[in-house]
Amino acid sequence: MTPEQLRQIYGAPSPRAAAKVIREFDRHCRQFIEHSTFLVLATSDGENLDVSPKGDPAGFVKVESDTTLLLPDRPGNNRIDGLINILSHPKVALVFFIPTVSETLRVNGTAEILCDAAMCDQFKVNGRSPKTVLRITAEEVFTHCGKAPLRAGMWKPDTWPASRPVASLNEMIRDHAEVSVDSIEQSAVEELYRKSLY
Repeated sequence: MTPEQLRQIYGAPSPRAAAKVIREFDRHCRQFIEHSTFLVLATSDGENLDVSPKGDPAGFVKVESDTTLLLPDRPGNNRIDGLINILSHPKVALVFFIPTVSETLRVNGTAEILCDAAMCDQFKVNGRSPKTVLRITAEEVFTHCGKAPLRAGMWKPDTWPASRPVASLNEMIRDHAEVSVDSIEQSAVEELYRKSLY
C-alpha cells in the first residue's frame, strides 16, 4: 500500500489537525505535563521498537526550557531496552496522560541520557535518586483528541472489570520463561511493588 492509497481511504487531515503541531511547550503543554502522572515512551534501535510505561506523582516530568523536558528513570527490571536504544538512535516519542482527562499530549523529539549526580538528585523520592535522567528536546508537540480513551472507558469506573481479569505477574513469568517462582499470589507481587517503587 502507498501513502496515496491510504489518503484515498482516509482523506486529508482537517486543517485544524494539520495546524496544531507546535515546536515548543506553551502554557497549555506545560500545564498538561505538570498534571500528568503517566506517560508512554517509545524508542527504537533503528530496526526494532520498544514502548515503556513511566509513572510517578503529578509533576514528575519537568519542563526544563521552552523545548526541553527532563524525565527521571525509576527502578525497574534493569532490561534498559529504551536507554540502550537511545544510545544508538536518540529519536523518541511520548504520550502523556492525566487521569480523568480524555485528551493526551504527544511529544516527538530527541533524547540524551544524563547521569550527573546533581541532576539525578533533583528527582529524589524517599531518599533515592534515579540512576539517570532523560533530557528530551522537542521537535513536535501536539494535543491528541480523546476519542480512544473515551472508546476504551479509561476513566469510567463503571466500565472497569470487577476483579483482576488476568493472571498474576508471577504466574505469567513462570509460564513465559519456564522458571520457578516463589509465589503465584498477586499479593506477593504487590508487596514487592510497595518495597521497590523507588
